[in-house]
Amino acid sequence: MNLKQLEAFVCVAEVKSFSQAAKKLYLTQPTVSAHIHSLEKELGARLFIRTTKDVELSPSGELLYDNARKMLQLEKNILRDFTRTDTPGVQKITVGASTVPGQYILPQILSLFSRTYPGNQLELMEADSLEVVRMVLDGKVEIGFTGTRLEDPTCVFEPFYYDRLVVITPNVETYREYEKTGFPMERFYEEKWIVREDGSGTRKETEQYLKEHGVDLKRMNVVATISNQETIKKSVSTAMGIAIISSAAVEDYVAQGQLLRFPLAEGDIYRKLYMVWSKSNKPGKAARLFIQFVRELYAYL
Repeated sequence: MNLKQLEAFVCVAEVKSFSQAAKKLYLTQPTVSAHIHSLEKELGARLFIRTTKDVELSPSGELLYDNARKMLQLEKNILRDFTRTDTPGVQKITVGASTVPGQYILPQILSLFSRTYPGNQLELMEADSLEVVRMVLDGKVEIGFTGTRLEDPTCVFEPFYYDRLVVITPNVETYREYEKTGFPMERFYEEKWIVREDGSGTRKETEQYLKEHGVDLKRMNVVATISNQETIKKSVSTAMGIAIISSAAVEDYVAQGQLLRFPLAEGDIYRKLYMVWSKSNKPGKAARLFIQFVRELYAYL
């Protein structure tokens, strides 16, 4: 068994096609087939079930898949960690981020880091918090930044920033009376609501807070579920409904007079933003430097 065979196996499993795997790996299809045949012969097990449309993992293939991916990731980790820091070229750091940290917190951090350590290149991928954790576990990114903490014992979740969640409404007279008192929860069932998608850290933290304060989520009139913060702001400004989102995300619309922003009358909602990395696929040297940079930047936490 060798890594080339495992690489071919994992690729076929993911694209469900020998021909597509060959293209992705820049190999011929007979070479990919030979790798799989050798692996099956050595393990004494059939790894794929071939159909007229595609190929699926057999029970033995499913058993092998996770371990094979881990071995390939370990190879990447070893090569990354033993890359000489004085080698000419750029050290690449792959980062995944959910909407709020990705759009409103990280840009400043990335800019400061790039100026402080110009020999590093940062690649940022955006998704919701749940998908960011998946990318960390899959080895697609070295570090994740999320708006909530998930119950996953295979990851490290380290808080680095406190984010304030606020109620936003159109800038109309009906809502201006709450600028002094905060938005009352007794109005929740009377309003039309725009909410974030499942998997969003903002949604998870908001729903948890509201449940703890006696709000029946099923009674709330949700008119739209939207994943994009900018679309939510525009929709609220045109009176489609009201929403609860990060205060950092609405600075521009509030300054322009398009939205009103309120805390809840019962008190502010604060949630922690987290840095996330895998316990098994540990970040490389450059990524660890980035983690330490963020720690020092937000040392007041």
